[in-house]
Amino acid sequence: MQDEPTPIELTKSVADFLRNDITPLISGHPAFKLRVAINILDLVTRQLTQEEASDAAEVERLRALLGVDGSVTDLNRALAERIAKGEVDLSTPGLAEHLWATTMDKLAVDQPNYASYKRELGRGG
Repeated sequence: MQDEPTPIELTKSVADFLRNDITPLISGHPAFKLRVAINILDLVTRQLTQEEASDAAEVERLRALLGVDGSVTDLNRALAERIAKGEVDLSTPGLAEHLWATTMDKLAVDQPNYASYKRELGRGG
């Protein structure tokens, strides 16, 4: 395992270099492709910095909701199965709150500039 630079530092540095040094030099379709690449690097950086904590919080909510233990994938599968069977629905205590928190955590990584996400953050979520 490498100590430095971290994957977060590497992806951020490359994105910043492309954004600040290369973007001003190109135009047209190559500039569009470059913006796509920068967005991907920014997304990876957010995944590296945020997903561990949001996944851990999601697992804790799912454990409380379902009364079982497991990985985030296994717990989400169990929740989906219970919803499909009609055992869990929006009247189930904690489900709506879990879905909302999970959605907000995913938007923080995938689309942090999404207008509706920003509006909800301003309301206090």
